[in-house]
Amino acid sequence: QLQLVESGGGLVQPGGSLRLSCAASGFTLDNRNIGWFRQAPGKEREGVSCISKSGGTTNYADSVKGRFTISRDNAKNTVYLQMNSLKPEDTAVYYCAATRIGVQAMCLMTLPFYTYWGQGTQVTVSS
Repeated sequence: QLQLVESGGGLVQPGGSLRLSCAASGFTLDNRNIGWFRQAPGKEREGVSCISKSGGTTNYADSVKGRFTISRDNAKNTVYLQMNSLKPEDTAVYYCAATRIGVQAMCLMTLPFYTYWGQGTQVTVSS
């Protein structure tokens, strides 16, 4: 059984912060590339950030650069997305995703790169 579970979403005012977690069960994340994606109302799912298997490479969408930080704690089998200075346009369902075990260490923010997906967690930024 291979599962990814996101948590940490909720309602926050503009300028506030949230930390999302992506926890794995049934497999370990230390040999997986991980991506964070989001889907806003009426829009397609888009890449937010990614981190390579080794943790040595990260990428961010221009819209979140400087505000969001991705990190991984292999000992806890968890990947995090720290979100600061949140804006109303950040409102979306946020998903984490993992690649297959044989994929080389890379950091891509395209949906076909990932095989395993969590159920998503809602983030709402509103006053």
